[in-house]
Amino acid sequence: YDLNVRFAKNYRQDIDAILNQKVMFMNNRGQKLSIPIISVVKSYNVVFKNTSIKRKNLENVVAAFGGVEESANANEVVAKLKNELTTFENSPEWKVFKNKGVKFKFGGQMEEQQKEMEFLSSALLIAVFLILLIIVTQFNSFSTPAIILLAVVLSLAGVFLGIVITREPFVIIMTMIGIISLAGIVVNNAIVLIDYTNLIRKRKREDLGLNETQQLTIDDVKDAIITGGQTRLRPVLLTAITTILGLLPLATGMNIDFFSLYTDFDPKIFFGGDNAIFFGPMSTTIIYGLTFATFLTLVAVPVMYYLLYRLKLWVYKVGKWELKSNI
Repeated sequence: YDLNVRFAKNYRQDIDAILNQKVMFMNNRGQKLSIPIISVVKSYNVVFKNTSIKRKNLENVVAAFGGVEESANANEVVAKLKNELTTFENSPEWKVFKNKGVKFKFGGQMEEQQKEMEFLSSALLIAVFLILLIIVTQFNSFSTPAIILLAVVLSLAGVFLGIVITREPFVIIMTMIGIISLAGIVVNNAIVLIDYTNLIRKRKREDLGLNETQQLTIDDVKDAIITGGQTRLRPVLLTAITTILGLLPLATGMNIDFFSLYTDFDPKIFFGGDNAIFFGPMSTTIIYGLTFATFLTLVAVPVMYYLLYRLKLWVYKVGKWELKSNI
């Protein structure tokens, strides 16, 4: 009968302990002898094998696990591993494995993050598409949605710039939720500014008695843009400031004990907690993007509005449409 003997679990990874293990047997003289295994082993090789075969989609899979220290950033560790694996792919040793059909990919937490990133990126594109669809039907124009889309792009630039400056981690779920929410918030300032500018242009056209084919002069449009920016400056700033101030307690995790405040006049204010860890990345994302986009919207949106109007005039001249004589 074949006997499979398994070493004790505590010493199973120690090759010396296995080789020094003594085997008891009785010789032909009836003597009991104790001889270590190393005395009867001529040579040995250490081979690492899996105790079981794992398959995924009918393919054999070998999983290598690794932990990340609490103070380390998992994304940075994965980026370093990808660089090392890229270097290994260019080596001659990898060609041997590649010819045998061996390939590798990251799983576990990184795989889940990749799926969440793909889902939230698709949600962001759908949200932006719906915003543009509503704006096109509301303004009956294609140039206005393009200008408003610029505000969304500026907000994204502000988010990444704020994360880089403050050295905060990019949390996949909450940061992306903040970016999606931000896309619906920052368009308000651009819509208010452009809508009031169009209203001023409409009043100017009625005062001059222009028909649909006639266009305002460049100076008239410039005056309308300046007037709209001056009039809507305060509402745009107040809207952004109140939103940012409202998100600061959630971003910093400010906690107030209202019970002790009413009884002992001691609010016991402190910052931090589990809520700040969970909702902090979302709040800071909206704060960074809204702060950056608000100030650039007051500059970039009027400039884009003016440049697109100049482009329209050039298209009218090339197409030889009827223009007002003083243009």
